Amino acid sequence: MPTQVQSYAAYAADTPLSHYRFERRDLRADDVAIDILYCGVCHTDLHFARDDWGMTSFPIVPGHEIVGRVTGVGSEVTGYQVGELVGVGCMVDSCRQCSACSDGLEQYCENGFTMTYGSVDPHDGTMTQGGYSDAIVVSERFVVRMPEGIDLPSAAPIMCAGITTYSPLKHYGVKPGHKVGVIGMGGLGHMGVKLAKALGAEVTIFTRSESKVAEAKRQGADHVVISSDESQMAEVAETFDFMLDTVPVQHDLNPYLNVLRYDGTHILVGLLEPIDPAVNGGSLIFKRRVLAGSLIGGMPETQEVLDFCAENGITCDVEMINIDQINEAFERMQKGDVKYRFVIDMASLKTQSAA
Repeated sequence: MPTQVQSYAAYAADTPLSHYRFERRDLRADDVAIDILYCGVCHTDLHFARDDWGMTSFPIVPGHEIVGRVTGVGSEVTGYQVGELVGVGCMVDSCRQCSACSDGLEQYCENGFTMTYGSVDPHDGTMTQGGYSDAIVVSERFVVRMPEGIDLPSAAPIMCAGITTYSPLKHYGVKPGHKVGVIGMGGLGHMGVKLAKALGAEVTIFTRSESKVAEAKRQGADHVVISSDESQMAEVAETFDFMLDTVPVQHDLNPYLNVLRYDGTHILVGLLEPIDPAVNGGSLIFKRRVLAGSLIGGMPETQEVLDFCAENGITCDVEMINIDQINEAFERMQKGDVKYRFVIDMASLKTQSAA
């Protein structure tokens, strides 16, 4: 029989999230059932809850930065056992057969991956629902193992903010001695700093705010450049190997392209809108620079970043909240008032449900 679970959901774009009861499916042969312990709060959750992208099917249970404990496994599951600590990120399925999936790059599935929430399940046609709930059922291919010793609450955002910054740094070959600029000092940016440093790079934060200089240094940045200061930008012209651009809104890329040396790479991980103002093609052509993009990471790489963070003592800076604080957290996140990720202690949902 399907299992009744408790959650918080958005019932409409203009209403607060509130309590919602729904059914999780019976275990399929390759499924893992997970009791959710922690769930990170990503800005994408807010976009879906408010239907900012015009693609939300209500009610919607957000949450794709999930840490939990295995409570059951399907008959064909070989990789996980009851009691193990595991995680679930932004995907819960893909076609599993195309060239991208065969390469462990399910995020680029040629038939489209299935999101943890807000997607139609390709097997039964139901709408996927995310981690603001007390339990979830996921195919074992899309489950990762929590490495020994990792801090569980701060591990939750690694499944999104962590992998989103780690994947391009690894793919484009960041190594000791490289100079990496990180544009933006939010949830993605602060993880980009930590990961690039652990890979051996010299890291500079680019920010428009003088107030973030001390914080950038605290996060481990070697240098800080105020990007609105033309003299500071001129001083670092043509010196960087990579720019990791985490800014999610339209912004002028041209000044940042000009700080790249020849063969430098500017990587977009946050901007989903058209680039405006336009990029000057000469900035690319005359220095053989690359303007690139990157989306989260495949399942092998998601396990890899968790292991890498555990080995290097890397954590995401989090602020713990209870589930009934989620609407306040959304408002604060909208204002940029969080350093750098809210994480929900899902025990608060269980306590609320029992009351």
